[in-house]
Amino acid sequence: MRTKLAVFTGFIAAMGLSAALFAQQSAAPEGAQVYIVSPANGETVSQTFKIVFGLSGMGVAPAGVPMPNTGHHHLLIDKDPLPDLTQALGADVMHFGLGQTEASVTLEPGTHTLQLVLGDHMHVPHNPPVMSEKITITVE
Repeated sequence: MRTKLAVFTGFIAAMGLSAALFAQQSAAPEGAQVYIVSPANGETVSQTFKIVFGLSGMGVAPAGVPMPNTGHHHLLIDKDPLPDLTQALGADVMHFGLGQTEASVTLEPGTHTLQLVLGDHMHVPHNPPVMSEKITITVE
């Protein structure tokens, strides 16, 4: 799907149009929440660790599948400031477009921040954005 999105975006650019014209935000249901189940805020982890995503008030659907009240996870690592949450999330964030609810992540030793943002079928955050609190972990 990422390849199809890249081709579509390239076509739009070649036509002299802005992708922003096509990226409309899906509405988020009231009370929807995304959160990091593990690791916990302040936890020390090994270089390769498992991260588990949590979601309530919405469902998970793969990228490219337009279904109301669903989305897929995007992981922001050490992102400050946040990307533009009115546009499709780019290659500088980890996409879980197959609908994954956990992943194995490898990071360099040190202190890192993690945050989840739910994106719709076109990788655009919902309105209002459904995003987790930012947590800090230490990688040994």
